[in-house]
Amino acid sequence: MATELTDPDTPIGVFDAPFDSALSERYLVYALSTITARSLPDVRDGLKPVHRRLLWAMRLLKLDPTQGYKKCARVVGDVIGKYHPHGDQSVYDAMVRLAQTFSLRYPLVDGQGNFGNIDGDNAAAYRYTEARLTQVAIDLMDGLDEDAVAYRPTYNGEEQEPELFPGLFPNLLANGASGIAVGMATSIPPHNAAELLDAAVALVDDRSADVLQFVRGPDFPTGGLVVDPPAVIAESYRTGRGAFRVRARWTIEREKGGGWQAVVSEIPYGVQKGKLIEQIAALINDKKLPILADVRDESDEAVRIVLEPRARTVDAQVLMDGLFRLTDLETRVPLNLNVLDKERTPRVMSLGDALSAWIDHQFVVLDRRTRHRLGKIADRIELLDGYLVAYLNLDRVIEIIRTEDEPKAVMIAEFGLTDRQAEAILNMRLRSLRRLEEFEIRKERDQLDAERVTLEALLADPRKQKARMKRDLKRIRDRYGPETALGRRRTDVEEAAPTRDIPLEAMIEREPITVILSQRGWIRAMKGHNDLAAAETLKFKEGDGPAFAFHAQTTDKLLLAAENGRFYTLAADKLPGGRGFGEPVRAMIDLDGSVGVVALLAASAQGKLLVAASDGRGFIVPVADTIAETRKGKTIVTPRAGAVLKVVRPVGASDDYVAAIGDNRKMLVFPINELVEMTRGQGLQLQRFRDGGLSDARTFVFAEGLSWVMGGEGRRVRTETDLSLWRAARGAAGRMPPTGFPRDNRFA
Repeated sequence: MATELTDPDTPIGVFDAPFDSALSERYLVYALSTITARSLPDVRDGLKPVHRRLLWAMRLLKLDPTQGYKKCARVVGDVIGKYHPHGDQSVYDAMVRLAQTFSLRYPLVDGQGNFGNIDGDNAAAYRYTEARLTQVAIDLMDGLDEDAVAYRPTYNGEEQEPELFPGLFPNLLANGASGIAVGMATSIPPHNAAELLDAAVALVDDRSADVLQFVRGPDFPTGGLVVDPPAVIAESYRTGRGAFRVRARWTIEREKGGGWQAVVSEIPYGVQKGKLIEQIAALINDKKLPILADVRDESDEAVRIVLEPRARTVDAQVLMDGLFRLTDLETRVPLNLNVLDKERTPRVMSLGDALSAWIDHQFVVLDRRTRHRLGKIADRIELLDGYLVAYLNLDRVIEIIRTEDEPKAVMIAEFGLTDRQAEAILNMRLRSLRRLEEFEIRKERDQLDAERVTLEALLADPRKQKARMKRDLKRIRDRYGPETALGRRRTDVEEAAPTRDIPLEAMIEREPITVILSQRGWIRAMKGHNDLAAAETLKFKEGDGPAFAFHAQTTDKLLLAAENGRFYTLAADKLPGGRGFGEPVRAMIDLDGSVGVVALLAASAQGKLLVAASDGRGFIVPVADTIAETRKGKTIVTPRAGAVLKVVRPVGASDDYVAAIGDNRKMLVFPINELVEMTRGQGLQLQRFRDGGLSDARTFVFAEGLSWVMGGEGRRVRTETDLSLWRAARGAAGRMPPTGFPRDNRFA
């Protein structure tokens, strides 16, 4: 059941209707009202009803740029009382935005007092602020007194308001718009008025002209840089949908001693400076960008954000790329050119379509203004003709006025005058009856005749209308040209590559460390590159000792290879310090306690590794393919049943041979190109064993021979250069190693 309220002449009744249809009908009415009367701008003047009513009310209050300011409370009161029956705060918020120089490229309201700031602070209450119109608003409303647009009654029928504004200022694209309706939204960034008017002049003659020859891209009131490629910008304008990548403008200021600091002078459109500073400070506090030391806000009327690097050696571009990725120093400004066309129908237009629709509106305005002027001329000529009759018959007119009781009717009958002409003669002042006045009337009459002929010719000839339109557009363009303070382009369009991934070296302060992993899996990192031989003298838990010790940098990634063939990645800067026994490495990765550690080494991004299992099968793997992203690691080697990962050794850039030795103490040397390069698997058989398995393997430069460390206190190094006896094809059994080879069957 539902109750419907109809017009006063129809009695209220109760009727049956499905609930879903009744709800959908009412929601549709609400949606259409929101779309057409609240959220979407009109393509012809770029305004929503609340903005139009605000400017109209200020015009009626005579708040011209040359007049004084009036309280905003007075304006808001007039608007909500006469034209826009909504909340006062919403109306005032709309008015505040029209006055903010950082929100509108060409402000329509000249505010006096606190109208908010770019930090995000709110405006003062409307009882404290004052306002008047700007010249832009005057240009936008030019023609309202000349019947250029239609008027309609206000909501209560007591007043009249214009349906739209007729001025030659391209407000929709120059100031942009944003809004959310029901089921649709709009987002139009601001543009440069001079560029838009240049494009409009071209479209007057040829509607298929390429507007992108004139419009370079958005022109934001807060400046900045649009860094999209031209093809991306062109596609966005062609479809009416897309987004623009906007970056802050920054420079480097050098300091004495070689130091420097980055200074941001312009921030992206729509970004609140206060929140931006908080974002950057949070990065510093959370150590998400360690190469940034401090941020300071030194802004006054101009934006000045100072960024101090951690050290003078920091790459400025790397620092800014990091800030562009992590903060609102780079944002995406959406483009959704969804507007109401001349039929009040919402649709998405291209840039060219929107400008063409605005030009079509201007031709309608030109036609209406011309016809209005012709009407005024006809009215004036009618009066002037009546005055001339009076001057030519002045004595008789005076006699009729003095003697007749109804002089108007007598004059109409005797001279063939109209009612308006007779009334005008009767209202003439005596001092107008000078002979000089007759000459002035004839002169004005001739001038009006000439103007009428010109205007009638204008209405009859589309070519003359185009010429007139181009002349008017160029005249308004001169007021907003690039040489003026208001018209100067503020946002540059400069193609730039997307922000780079910040290298680990840039995020972490590079320091030398000595990494030590004990036999029981306790890991630590001592500062500096210490003597590796002294690792055995360090303190370990009872029954524990050193297993791996090597030099690294805090920026390195460390690879830990386990017997099950899985590789784990550790961040060198996250290792515990050298004091104490360190921490269990198994607490940092998901490695079972029963699985032994085969190798721990620093990862080289461009390097390769020789990996082999105890059954003698192995392959070459790029280091980049062994890096794991999670604690669970990454399976690289898949040993056969009963076998475990045995060898993990770096491959030198010049290494051309592989040496392998088995538990049976037989050594084999074969070319490295006989070994396959893989990212995962079992690989190929390095050496054949009758009993036992692989003990060790390595790569080397054949011409330089094979070296190993001799036993004894001197730890002499022996090099065998003639390896022809052990050279064979991959998979051979090999033969006993040279004299003096270590008894543990391990290469150096």
